[in-house]
Amino acid sequence: MEVKSKHEKNPESGERLQKVLAQAGVASRRQVEKLIQEGRVKVNGFTVAVLGTKVCAEDEIIVDGVPVKKAEELHYYLLNKPAGVISSARDPRGRATVVDLMKNVPVRVYPVGRLDYDTSGLLIMTNDGELAHRLMHPSYGVNKTYRVWVKGPMEREALEQLRKGVELEDGKTAPAKVISRSGFRQGKPMDHKQHFPEILEVTIHEGKNRQVRRMFESVGYPVVQLERIAYGPLTLDRQRFSAGNYRSLTNEEVKSLRLLVGLS
Repeated sequence: MEVKSKHEKNPESGERLQKVLAQAGVASRRQVEKLIQEGRVKVNGFTVAVLGTKVCAEDEIIVDGVPVKKAEELHYYLLNKPAGVISSARDPRGRATVVDLMKNVPVRVYPVGRLDYDTSGLLIMTNDGELAHRLMHPSYGVNKTYRVWVKGPMEREALEQLRKGVELEDGKTAPAKVISRSGFRQGKPMDHKQHFPEILEVTIHEGKNRQVRRMFESVGYPVVQLERIAYGPLTLDRQRFSAGNYRSLTNEEVKSLRLLVGLS
């Protein structure tokens, strides 16, 4: 059934429905598109199941029977996610989520991408669905840097494999930037019969599920601990706030993120 939008005299003047819902903080851009395709969204009383439908400010939008309040202000936060917390809005098993950590912010915000349950570190939380969508989309190639602990020392051959790309079950990874931070490769003799925690920094721009952990497993060095320390131009300062704490992004930080993915 065709939607009767209040801007029908000029149907090209509105905003795409999925963009409006994402900016209103309903869910991420990808999740919003799924809601529309499942017929869970109504505009002015009519169910909308077609992506790209245009709406205007006066249109009444309802998702799962609940009216959507248009986003009046966009909010951006940097969260230092602890290990043992789920990177989603809710968890069917009742475990703590990153949204639970953000209860004191004035609007509902959602994570940009995911850090798995056992991984800690930098996570962007926002109600800006368009920015979140672009930051996560592989075509924009946003760099993400991780601090990785393994039982070392790692062989040079394994490091070179990571730098060239490794074969995973869902395809070969792009070349990664890998830097050793533990001092094992500074001319000191190494006893390969003993294992020491070796710390590395790895930068990738892809977003495969559990990618860093799987990369290291594929070269024979399972990850002992994993922390994200940078996302695009943002870096994690653990001295300023510990795991579980968050701060608002500055205007300059927001601007740099938006410029990075082609938003004004």
